[in-house]
Amino acid sequence: MRKSIFKTFTETIKHWYIPAIVGSIFIAVGIYTFAAPATSYVALSILFSLSFLFAGISEISFSLANKNEMDNWGWMLAFGTLTTVVGGLLLANPEVSMLTLSFYVGFLIIFRAISAISFSLDLKDYGISDWARLMALGVIGLIFGVLMVWKPTFAGMTIIIWTGLAFITTGIFSLYLSFKLKKLNELLQKMPEELKIRFRELQREMDEVNKAPYRQGKTYDHDPKS
Repeated sequence: MRKSIFKTFTETIKHWYIPAIVGSIFIAVGIYTFAAPATSYVALSILFSLSFLFAGISEISFSLANKNEMDNWGWMLAFGTLTTVVGGLLLANPEVSMLTLSFYVGFLIIFRAISAISFSLDLKDYGISDWARLMALGVIGLIFGVLMVWKPTFAGMTIIIWTGLAFITTGIFSLYLSFKLKKLNELLQKMPEELKIRFRELQREMDEVNKAPYRQGKTYDHDPKS
């Protein structure tokens, strides 16, 4: 059984709006990239680095704040850290070529897109109806990221165009995900306290069963004899 993103189904996610802020910044950067294609590489590098630094630090804060609510908070911490590192590298070396810049951004977009795909599958486990749309955004972001690294001039399109599309797609995913977390929080807040207590009891019972010796380290979401 896949591990779900939330440790329980009774605790709300703290600071759900952080992904929305990060997504808005990425969308704005993507639009600016389209609007000012003649901007120097140094200026773009500084712009990207600042956006990555802010996004990375925000995501690190988000993951640490929700480490008791999220099973996979470590992954979010990891790609928040990676985003921060890439932002720091770009800020320390702003005079890079556009090709080098595309590699930096491309690999980061690929990593974030893979995380987005995994995140959408976690939401599917919780019955979120729009998980497929989130999955599609992750796949599109992955394609853009791969093209930026593999062949940035694919189909006659410039590196600038691929970079802008990658930023916008990643931003839309973060924004969309944030509102889904907000919706989930609202549902949990409406849940009766008695039901939350029962869920916690069931979770403890499941944990005890999964730790039983005869399971030999395996977990099941149904009776293995059935």
